[in-house]
Amino acid sequence: MEVVGKIIVIGDVETFGAKGFKKRQLVVETDSKYPQTIPIDFTQDKVGWLDNYKLGDFVSVEINIRGSKWQERYFVNLDGWIIKKTDSEKTASAFMPDREKVLEPEAGIQIDEEEDDLPF
Repeated sequence: MEVVGKIIVIGDVETFGAKGFKKRQLVVETDSKYPQTIPIDFTQDKVGWLDNYKLGDFVSVEINIRGSKWQERYFVNLDGWIIKKTDSEKTASAFMPDREKVLEPEAGIQIDEEEDDLPF
């Protein structure tokens, strides 16, 4: 999956456990009708990648979705594994089509909303 938008937070490197597991969080704000703030974790050797970026940069981040259970709670993490700068806000927006445009029928297709053959 891909997240595209503007960097609004670059967290500090955090270290956990006796083996020194490293994690750093990046927060990207999407450029859409309803902007979303998406936290993405970079771990281990990838934490240094974020040194090449600054607040306000437009980026494309390839992510993996990870889920886990701890006690009786479930968690979802987005793990970044590729990050690239995009040229501008326009380039970032090009990756995210408008929801309304995606949901519009293709040209030439007629939709008859009165005809409904559903049984309920």
